[in-house]
Amino acid sequence: MIGDNIKLLRKKFSKSQDELSKELGLNRSTYSGYENAVAQPSIDIITNICDYYNISIDVLLRNDLSKYSDKQWKEIEHSWKATAKGSRLRILSAQVSENNEELIEMIPAKAKAGYALGYSDPEFIKELPTIRLPFLSKNRKYRTFPISGDSMPPVSDGSFVVAEFIEDWTSVSSGTPCIVVTNNDGIVFKILDNQLGTDKTFVLSSTNAFYEPYNVGLKDVLEIWRFRCYISMELPSVQLDEGQIADSLQAIQKSLFRIENKS
Repeated sequence: MIGDNIKLLRKKFSKSQDELSKELGLNRSTYSGYENAVAQPSIDIITNICDYYNISIDVLLRNDLSKYSDKQWKEIEHSWKATAKGSRLRILSAQVSENNEELIEMIPAKAKAGYALGYSDPEFIKELPTIRLPFLSKNRKYRTFPISGDSMPPVSDGSFVVAEFIEDWTSVSSGTPCIVVTNNDGIVFKILDNQLGTDKTFVLSSTNAFYEPYNVGLKDVLEIWRFRCYISMELPSVQLDEGQIADSLQAIQKSLFRIENKS
């Protein structure tokens, strides 16, 4: 029954064996063997298949999907929304003060690499330093992330971005600067273009045009935090447009004229 079920799922989602086997990290012949009941997938592979379709293992193992109604299939096809909206379990560990107020954890640069593994671990979060920013709302959850590289000017290398936790990812408008935590890249700071409604991905872009935008699938995203402010030891460089340069030159000329008249 597993073979018939995964074949039905693949066809319902309009995927070829080549496409699906690549997305699952399998050889096509190996995956084909599962569909044809020549081999039985391991529990790890079954889990990956269920994660891919956003279904429970029980649905795959205990049900004959060929008997599913149109309504049941629609529930499967739109099950990704439960993940995107946060209606399924999304663990957020946090520190609180003695007055039971949530603190703003600060991810040190040395802890950045391990955040994607420890973000839901209370022990990992408990060891993080905290800061207080009284101008932020007490009704939101914030965290501070280290920024490296030159992809997001004016936020420079070595800065820290303070961001607000977003539970419902479908609510994030395209063009929003966000901290996105992913399985593959860890912590990244990018402009987010929300493509969940079309292909279940986000397009991440930099403010530095040298860096190409790239897609991140919903399944690779662990957390999203909306940019609120940043902390930097450097003053951002200011680039004047042509009109501002002309105004500056006129101001300099007027100053020189006044000096000449006084002498």
